[in-house]
Formats: sequence, C-alpha cells, structure tokens
Amino acid sequence: QVQLVESGGGLVQAGGSLRLSCAASGRTFSRYTMGWFRQAPGKEREFVAVISGSGGNTYYADSAKGRFTISRANAKNTLYLSMNSLKPEDTAVYYCAADLRSIHTIVVDPIGMDYWGKGTLVTVSS
Repeated sequence: QVQLVESGGGLVQAGGSLRLSCAASGRTFSRYTMGWFRQAPGKEREFVAVISGSGGNTYYADSAKGRFTISRANAKNTLYLSMNSLKPEDTAVYYCAADLRSIHTIVVDPIGMDYWGKGTLVTVSS
C-alpha cells in the first residue's frame, strides 16, 4: 500500500505556471504507475496525465498536451506536475494516484487507479 500527499496548489493568474508535487510513502515507489487527475466544481474527476514506474513512458489528456509535464523522482518518492500557460478552466482540485498495473493497462481506464491522495486546490484567475 502507498500513501500520497499532494502539495503546491494555490492561486495563479491566467498564463502563469505552477508545479504540483505528490509525496509517496514506502520504499517501492518506482514500482507504481503514477497519475494526475483533477476535479472542477460540479464536474466529474478527469484524467490529466500518467507516467510509468521508470518515468520512461507518459500519456496525457488532450487538455494537458503541450502545457503540462508529468515527471517523477524515484529517489525522492515524489511525483510532479508542471503546469504552464494556465487557463481559468484549469481551476480544480488536483489529485495524484498510484497503481501497480502497467501504464499500458491503466490508460484504458485511468480513473480506476488504486490509491489516491486528498488533493490540492489550483485556482486560476482571469
């Protein structure tokens, strides 16, 4: 089992940048495929990006391509999401998630990942 704690959220102006972090417990972080998701007020949780255990494979939602970058530092048990050119519609609670299944399996149903953090709020003002 792994425990996840997100940080780095806050208020930013449109066009700005932010980097989220997700700290994971345990000594097997590199075994987990990791993902970022978000949930805007009144909307369902949606997939943002996912990264393989080694960091060698990534997959993004269309809304994130070209603006967001998912990365990980296995030696630090930490997952990151760098967000650039932020828009008001990016406002949401951002969650990280972990799963032992391969990235190729998870991309079919990313919402079904096993372990979730409690989220960090990102607010983008216009």
